[in-house]
Amino acid sequence: AACGGFLTKLNGTVTSPGWPKDYPTNKNCVWQLVAPAQYRISLQFEVFELEGNDVCKYDYVEIHSGLSSESKLHGRFCGSEKPDIITSQFNNMRIEFKSDNTVSKKGFKGQFFSDKDECSVGNGGCQHECLNTLGSYICQCRHGFTLHENGLDCKEAGCEHKTSSAEGVIASPNWPDKYPSRKECTWVISTTAGHRLKLTFTEFEIEQHQECIYDHLEVYDGPDDGSPMLGRYCGSRKPEPALSSSNKMFIKFFSDASVQRKGFQAKHSTECGGHLRAEVRTKHLYSHAQYGDSNYPGQSDCDWVIVAEDGYGVELIFQTFEIEEEIDCGYDYLELYDGHESVAPRLGRFCGSGPPEEIYSAGDSIMIRFHTDDTINKKGFHARYTSTKFQDELHTRK
Repeated sequence: AACGGFLTKLNGTVTSPGWPKDYPTNKNCVWQLVAPAQYRISLQFEVFELEGNDVCKYDYVEIHSGLSSESKLHGRFCGSEKPDIITSQFNNMRIEFKSDNTVSKKGFKGQFFSDKDECSVGNGGCQHECLNTLGSYICQCRHGFTLHENGLDCKEAGCEHKTSSAEGVIASPNWPDKYPSRKECTWVISTTAGHRLKLTFTEFEIEQHQECIYDHLEVYDGPDDGSPMLGRYCGSRKPEPALSSSNKMFIKFFSDASVQRKGFQAKHSTECGGHLRAEVRTKHLYSHAQYGDSNYPGQSDCDWVIVAEDGYGVELIFQTFEIEEEIDCGYDYLELYDGHESVAPRLGRFCGSGPPEEIYSAGDSIMIRFHTDDTINKKGFHARYTSTKFQDELHTRK
């Protein structure tokens, strides 16, 4: 195979000298690729195997946008990991191969192809950003905007947000600049079953009114604005943190036709514990919000109270159970009480990897207490609970 050359074809193949045999030592080859104006050249390697590792000081391939070794360098490559596809900035590309006086490898085989850069004239008609693709192009929009149906223009993004991450930040539209007039934005935040959401305000400045009838922020204890309201806020005093009773929270921001302020920024996080309602339909409870992704956190105390409807008891079945082991369960432990508080009869304290057997409440509720110390964290637990008519005389056996 040729060692270098001047290539003006729209597409073709470039291979290391000696291909398909191993390349020889002491070689220095330069290929200069030139495409018509307003075209860009892309290079994709099918095979790539050169001496070296991360440093690439022995044998290497260097790729530049332009014809000289002084033009923009895309990268120097060696080893056996194929480089990602490389596209030139303009209509030419320089490929340089160098081998030293020892160690020969298989070499490389790359395909190059030229494509008209529709973005080079008038940004392709795109209002924000133009991205060239093979045989075509697409328009993209900056953060906070979405692409119009015409594929060129950008419009302000919708203001409906959904998140289920264990923690994060939400903010008024346009943050940290002033929020626009006539906006209605919503956030639905959800977390792992059996955990509550906490909303902590870091900054707050919304048009002031005694009853907050103009611009305001509303926080609801549930999945929508039909849920009980935790608060309606305005003015420049930071509200106290809001805490949901279940694993869903709904937040609504409204601005009227006049007066803009900075708005708000708030952190959402998860808290363990809470009141849970047992139904005939099976529900799930997890030891911590990141159950399945990471071990439970240290130094936490969580109390859950599970209540069934009148005339029914609570059935609790552990699917998985792995808590730090100790002979008296003195470090991390799970305690169960036959009632809705810790003065109720205790059904047992559990740890290790042997889950409690099925548990039935004598009355309509069970309290679960989960305590962890500051060392050794395990996987935690996953339990199912339902309401049941059949209450066993024998609640549990350790």
